[in-house]
Amino acid sequence: MAVVSISMPDSLLEQLDAFAEEHGFTGRSEVLREASRTLMEEFDEKRLEDRDLMAIVTVLFDYQTTDVEEALIDLRHEYEDLVASNLHSHVGENNCMELFVLEGDLDEISEFVGRLRATKDTLLLDHSVVPVDDLGDKPL
Repeated sequence: MAVVSISMPDSLLEQLDAFAEEHGFTGRSEVLREASRTLMEEFDEKRLEDRDLMAIVTVLFDYQTTDVEEALIDLRHEYEDLVASNLHSHVGENNCMELFVLEGDLDEISEFVGRLRATKDTLLLDHSVVPVDDLGDKPL
């Protein structure tokens, strides 16, 4: 196995070591290998092309910014064939969370997420995509 040297701030190294110990990793190398695999898999769009997909998209915004909520409502209606489910929840004093469950192909999901990213005043946008045809192969 090749040895790779990387630089990082001491505070991040301390977090890495604590994470490895707390989660049962044998050391930092194992954590970094797993993180690298996970990151590369997340951005491997080739494995997602031409497949039926499910996505979870989370948007956090300040409810006092009414333009965000209106934009989300418009998108939900514009993409009604893609949006399988939608949940709205209040988070803290001034924030709302909108959770979208999507079912479609990579182009549709990417377009929807891109439109959400372009929505002014969102505080956070997070998403994950899973091929639906993989679900039958994995134990629940």
